Amino acid sequence: MSQDIARAVTAEERARYEEDGVICLRGLFDAGWIERMGRAVDQAIATPGPMALNLSQGKAGRFHGDSFVWTWQDDFRAFVFDSPAAAIAAEVMGASRINLFFDTLLVKEPGSEAPTPWHHDLPYWPIDGWQVCTVWVPFDPVYRDSGTVEYVAGSHRWGQRFQPQSFTGDDRYGRALPEIPDIEAERDKHRFVSFELQPGDCLVHHGLIVHGASGNRQAATRRRALATRWCGDDCRYKPEGSVQPLIRDPGIASGAPMDCELFPRVWPRETGWSASA
Repeated sequence: MSQDIARAVTAEERARYEEDGVICLRGLFDAGWIERMGRAVDQAIATPGPMALNLSQGKAGRFHGDSFVWTWQDDFRAFVFDSPAAAIAAEVMGASRINLFFDTLLVKEPGSEAPTPWHHDLPYWPIDGWQVCTVWVPFDPVYRDSGTVEYVAGSHRWGQRFQPQSFTGDDRYGRALPEIPDIEAERDKHRFVSFELQPGDCLVHHGLIVHGASGNRQAATRRRALATRWCGDDCRYKPEGSVQPLIRDPGIASGAPMDCELFPRVWPRETGWSASA
C-alpha cells in the first residue's frame, strides 16, 4: 500500500477545483488500500462506534453513517496517517500543512432509498477558514443510480451559508441560518457536476460546495465510501454556532490553530503525527 500519490495533481485540476469546487481524481489509491479498507468498513459496520447513526430516514434499505472512526479503528487510523489522502488535500488546496478534522463513513446498501440531502459542510463544523476540503473515496463502483454525489458547480463561491440539514430527517439543528434553496426545483438555474467512480478514484470537494446524493437504486451493488475532512493553513477552531458533534472536547481555545490530538497535523509527514502514535 503506497503512501505516495500515484501522480501529481495538475495545475488544470487545481484550477478546476477553484472554479467548480470539486474535482475527480482517477486511480490515486492503490488496490491494497481499497482491499484493506473494504474489509475495515465491513468490520466497522458490524461493530459500530459511539457516533454511528441510522440515516435511512424510515425509508427502505440501510444507509449507515459513522464518524471519528479513526479514533477507535486501527485500519481507519492507518488510512488517515499513511494513505495518500492528506497529500492529495494539500496539493489540491495548495496548502503547506494539513490537519485532519474527522472522517465520516457513509454506506448505502443495495435498495436503500434515503437520499443525502442537499447541503454544504462548513456550516456544520467548528472551523473558520477557506482551505477546507473533503477527500471522498469509494470502495465499490459508484454509478449514477447507486448514490453518486452531485454538486452545484461554483456554489462554494456564493458567499452564503445555509442551515445545516439533518441526515436523519429530523429538525435537530434548528433554524439559525437561511434555508438552503430548493435545488431540485431550481435545476434550470444551476450547472451540476457528478462522476461515476471506480475503487481507487476519489473526489475532492470544498467545504462550501452545495451537494447531495440519491439513494442506492442498484439491486446488488453496495456504495461504501469514506469521507476524510482536511484543514489547511488558514483554518482555526471556532466552536461558536457549530452543530457538528465531536467525539470528545479537542482541548483547544476558540481561534486556535487546529493542532491537537483530536485534529492532528498529518502532512507533511516528517513533521506530523504517525499512525503508531
